[in-house]
Amino acid sequence: MLPSFSYLTEHTGFRGTIKNAPGDFVVTELEVPELFLGDSRAELLPKSSEAAQSGPCPREPKRRRTEPPECPRDSAPGAPGQGPGRAGGGRAASPEQTGPEGEPELQPGLGEAPGLESLLGEPVSELLHKFACDVKDAWRSGNSADAAAREFSLGPRLDKKIRADLHSAVRQKFPFLVTLTKDNEMIVKGNPDYRELCQLVTEKETSGFFKFLDAKLENSTFSFEPDGNKEHRKTVHHFINRKFGKLLETKSFTMTDVSDQPSTSIMVRFREKSGSRKRCAGGFEDKQDVYTAFTLQKENLETLEAIGLLAAELDVLPSDFSYTGIKDKKAITLQPMVVKKVTPERLKEIGNKMEKKGMKIYNIRPAQQHLRLGQLKGNHFDIVVRDLQHHSHDSGDLEERIAEAVESVETKGFVNYYGPQRFGQGQIVQTDQIGLALLNEKMVKAVKLFFTPEDTDDPVNNAKRYFLQTDAKGTLVMLPEFKVREKMLLRALNRYGVNHEGCTKGWLNIPHSLRIFYVHAYCSKIWNEAASYRLKTYGSKVVEGDLVFLEENDESNSLNDKVHVVTAAEESANKYSIYQVVLPMVGHSIKYPSNKVGQWYHERLSKDELELCKFRVSPLQLNIPGCYRLILKNVKNVSYFLESSEKEIKIEDNHLNDLQVSLHISFDLDPSCYATVCLREIMKCDF
Repeated sequence: MLPSFSYLTEHTGFRGTIKNAPGDFVVTELEVPELFLGDSRAELLPKSSEAAQSGPCPREPKRRRTEPPECPRDSAPGAPGQGPGRAGGGRAASPEQTGPEGEPELQPGLGEAPGLESLLGEPVSELLHKFACDVKDAWRSGNSADAAAREFSLGPRLDKKIRADLHSAVRQKFPFLVTLTKDNEMIVKGNPDYRELCQLVTEKETSGFFKFLDAKLENSTFSFEPDGNKEHRKTVHHFINRKFGKLLETKSFTMTDVSDQPSTSIMVRFREKSGSRKRCAGGFEDKQDVYTAFTLQKENLETLEAIGLLAAELDVLPSDFSYTGIKDKKAITLQPMVVKKVTPERLKEIGNKMEKKGMKIYNIRPAQQHLRLGQLKGNHFDIVVRDLQHHSHDSGDLEERIAEAVESVETKGFVNYYGPQRFGQGQIVQTDQIGLALLNEKMVKAVKLFFTPEDTDDPVNNAKRYFLQTDAKGTLVMLPEFKVREKMLLRALNRYGVNHEGCTKGWLNIPHSLRIFYVHAYCSKIWNEAASYRLKTYGSKVVEGDLVFLEENDESNSLNDKVHVVTAAEESANKYSIYQVVLPMVGHSIKYPSNKVGQWYHERLSKDELELCKFRVSPLQLNIPGCYRLILKNVKNVSYFLESSEKEIKIEDNHLNDLQVSLHISFDLDPSCYATVCLREIMKCDF
């Protein structure tokens, strides 16, 4: 698996085999995002709440808030209570729109993932909270000029995705603020439109409206409280049309209340782009796209292969599926997914067919948006290690060896290598080789690597052999329908030819997430090698030039600002721990260690002809900014037991019963940590 890589701990370990059957390796995703689940998490993943509460480095779960904590809520920033001239507006919002104290709650499908504190850090979050309260205080005191002049800088944010997450997270938590970007610097200000609407309706309604506006959820609507004053309703209609007319449409609806009295409310929804509309009986226009959330249990299937099978059966594209992470193939895995353009009823129809292909679909329900990679707490593993034995030349008690190994890794952790499944373990061509070809813009080579067959006689590999020997057209006929990615690439090759231009168009024909997957595999390989070099060169001592991650740095405005280069004085004072040391994943926006490790990176990239690489592959729309990864990680919530069983073996003509011992071990790992790597450290053996 990782034969030349380092071990952290010094215990003896033991031997054994894993993944003898899919049921010996069960992976359950922890803390399914609140994006669409509501309270169904407990039903789906009973161990999640326990996992989130314990372990060596417990993290408190994020709680959603609809107002900044401790800011006064007794009056609106423009007018108290109801807006002027309003009548018949005293009915409370419906339960599904209201939080515990009557404040507008986040609708299903929102949530703060990733959370504001995780994006900014606690110190900056507290400063932002103080700024938010100051803006409200200025509004309440009638000092509009002061409120308008106030600004709060979140600093430069080079990564577009981080900027987008921050825009959304700030406005969801503080809907009365607005975020702007100037030369990559993010600025937060008071939202004058929020204050103006507060002068027409209650702050509860204003807050809910701006959250609805920012979220832009599929098929969502927002209703103001009943309003019996027609002139006042007209004023609200005019305000929304004047400020947001290109984005929103409004309509008044009359209903009968609990006293059989007619009451009229204003309903708001997003306008549809032309060409994607259907008029419905209610007077608004329904979108054709829907989102359906479900839990996928798969057995002995790659995540992308499972998605290909589902997409073929549902007649949608693989890119219509979203998920939070790639799971093991040789295992039983459970993870949440969301599919676009498929109704819950349609998904339920294919359940029996999918079971025959190694998949089960649970907990099907409507959703309001897609999932994002990395949007998870971690993973829980239930693993059986069979055929336990001593290492050669070790005669110690096996049970004691196991106990000391588990205790050692539970205390000290493990080297945070990327696991073999990241690279396509056992395949002739591994994913990092394709990624390197893409980074070097060798498009034809990347395609031929992609279609390199394994040494097996089956329809998929026979089709790949045919492609390398003949053409794309015949290969399209030979490939099974569920190989959607391959077919999408082949259609472009058939049309444009197997040349640089044609292969470039072919790669563009498959989802961006798959193109970047191969590049990230190469970056992961380099990180693994760098981690081994760092530990072999300097061991567990933090030395000058190392990079350490400072979460508490309240001056940080970007990821690079949170990464500190260790000085000679800090090395002498032993200021930092090896558990704070990070190494960069190569990219265009990271910094390298200023010691031998940094020099190693440059030499290693030169070896792959990437010394001048900008880590942007414009023809494929790939942008690789890079990131940082802790060298060491801890395992959490470890438990285990041993099980003995008799196994009949035959020696010549004699049948003997041999006592076999198996280790049943369970633990939790953070996102992007690999159970096989953790087991390697525990057992001191490669798989």
